[in-house]
Amino acid sequence: MKTLASIVLFLFMGFSLQAQDKKAKDLLDQVTAKVKSYDNVVIDFKYALNNVKENINQESKGNVTMKGNMYVLNLMGVTKIFDGKKIYTINPEDEEVSISKLNEKDDNAITPSKMLTFYNSGYKYTWDIKQNVKGRQIQYVKLVPTSGKDQRKEILLGIDTQTKNIYNLIEIGKNGTKTTLTVNSFKTNQPLSKNQFTFEAGKYPKYYINKLD
Repeated sequence: MKTLASIVLFLFMGFSLQAQDKKAKDLLDQVTAKVKSYDNVVIDFKYALNNVKENINQESKGNVTMKGNMYVLNLMGVTKIFDGKKIYTINPEDEEVSISKLNEKDDNAITPSKMLTFYNSGYKYTWDIKQNVKGRQIQYVKLVPTSGKDQRKEILLGIDTQTKNIYNLIEIGKNGTKTTLTVNSFKTNQPLSKNQFTFEAGKYPKYYINKLD
């Protein structure tokens, strides 16, 4: 009798977990559809990196403008421009511009252009907690990488249940490092310059150009 009860309980839990995973996948699909409906996205965000063991605690504000897979990212005084082919990293402190090609094989890197849709493959989904953040209902979905080589233990993706936009992303590494990106402002379909994603070398006449590829 106990064996039968255990089997029933196991099956019930299995169906329950499948339902929760389906809810998570459905919500992520809604976020993807919403993102694809925008011509462009402009985000102001807060970036935090913490590692208690290594006594690391860093915070910074940044912003990113995205259109398709192109982006302009400003963070910690450094600007990155991706024009769809090459990445231009502009460092005013060193007066240097590094030019490199996008490494499409690097699945671990959540680039700005992948931030809003990176979860579409390579992860297991789990329905997580819901939080009330200043009147906004934020539903979390836990993502666990399917690759054992991935250095990330898990990722928590906070989604505004009303707008279906991403509110924050919490990445927890296997080494104990916790990286949190929180969206402060999310604007869509903004008027952008035709040269928004173009690197203009003339603006940096004294900079050293370092071509990495």
